[in-house]
Amino acid sequence: MDTTQFSNDLDHVVDADRAHVWHHLSQHKVYETSDPRIFVEGKGLRLWDITGKEYIDAVAGGVWTVNVGYGRERIGKAVADAVTKMCFFGGAAGTIPGAQYAEMLIEKMPGLDRVYFANSGSEANEKAFKMVRQISHKHHGGKKYKILYRDRDYHGTTIGALSAGGQDERNAQYGPFAPGFVRVPHCLEYRAENGLSGEAYGHAAAQAIEGVILREGPDTVGALCLEPITAGGGIIVPPKGYWERVQEICKKYDILLHIDEVVCGMGRTGTWFGYQQFGVQPDIVTMAKGVASGYAAISCCVTTDAVFEQFKDDTDKMSYFRDISTFGGCTGGPAAAIENMKIIEEEALLENSTQMGEHLNENLLALSEQHKWIGDVRGMGLFAGIELVTDRTTKEPIDEKHTAAIVAECIKNGVIVGGTNRSVPGYNNTVLFAPSLIATKDDLNQVTEAVSNAITQVLG
Repeated sequence: MDTTQFSNDLDHVVDADRAHVWHHLSQHKVYETSDPRIFVEGKGLRLWDITGKEYIDAVAGGVWTVNVGYGRERIGKAVADAVTKMCFFGGAAGTIPGAQYAEMLIEKMPGLDRVYFANSGSEANEKAFKMVRQISHKHHGGKKYKILYRDRDYHGTTIGALSAGGQDERNAQYGPFAPGFVRVPHCLEYRAENGLSGEAYGHAAAQAIEGVILREGPDTVGALCLEPITAGGGIIVPPKGYWERVQEICKKYDILLHIDEVVCGMGRTGTWFGYQQFGVQPDIVTMAKGVASGYAAISCCVTTDAVFEQFKDDTDKMSYFRDISTFGGCTGGPAAAIENMKIIEEEALLENSTQMGEHLNENLLALSEQHKWIGDVRGMGLFAGIELVTDRTTKEPIDEKHTAAIVAECIKNGVIVGGTNRSVPGYNNTVLFAPSLIATKDDLNQVTEAVSNAITQVLG
């Protein structure tokens, strides 16, 4: 990459960043002695920083977002055209890109009917929580207000979303939290404490949710909020039979099933949405990240007509969903999302996610044969993780400082991978992979080779 255009300003940009930018998820003490990393260009899976160093990105923008890869000029043009013609109007009115994308999206989600636009995954989940609470007040005397969430799952950074957060280190120091959110157990078969496996464990893990419902009182529980595959909590694919039983339990107790597709949506697992891998029918689906692959801010809270109809009542001035998301009215988000969806279809990226996911899994299984530190390999599509342990028999997790060191070693060698970090106490021991859906075998080979070398460098 030609960095001439930055050469005169490089020092100033770095100094300005260090002096004024508050980076996400970062301890800034380190920037007293080292420069912040600043990316200036991306193409496909490749990135270049301000010094000209090249990287291959195996986590789609660091937070699993750039599903169709960097440098898509057609998405940039679509956004520019949309915001130039009609940039914004508050969501109480419609826009052409908004209507077009809502129709396209619903075509991919049989059984769902309505799209509420917002800006981030956290906000989309907040909308869902508010819908559940308002339905409780309007139709259940305010009693059916509790929202269940799962240990290790993550739903966002707001206080409401953290109230439904199953990652205690993410939550630490931000309480007290909103009342009415109740945790259910995780479904990580590798860490099962009951000695069960396969479908027997899947059934037991779902039954544990029913146990919480019965303890709390079914008439007090309004919704169950779950990720289809737990993401930042360690890439946890639910065992066989789990989702089917969860669906049955929700129907049995008239509980809305809210599936958080912020990470898994838009092809990450090989289907448009992760829940479609498991044959379940949710009442509410939230999404963000890959919806526009990071080219514009957009999130969606999608519901069935049955949910939507509960807010239609012109005899009560308080009955409608009294909510607004200011920048949910920006046309740039849906314009980008339209092109993003077209690219996924035209380039068969769902199929590529499945095929390359199989190759990634083969590579990771091969690594587990080479490195005694790999206790478990899991994932689906281009979404995978390896859990690192000190001993395969005891399954004792490695210290998170070693996970961080492996990630850092990969980045030093030009490959960006992820790692659980300050999330689940004692279990920040999973290296994470979520490359853009355009990944090739050569890309994945380069990634896994770098990880293999890093494990050797850090753990021996």
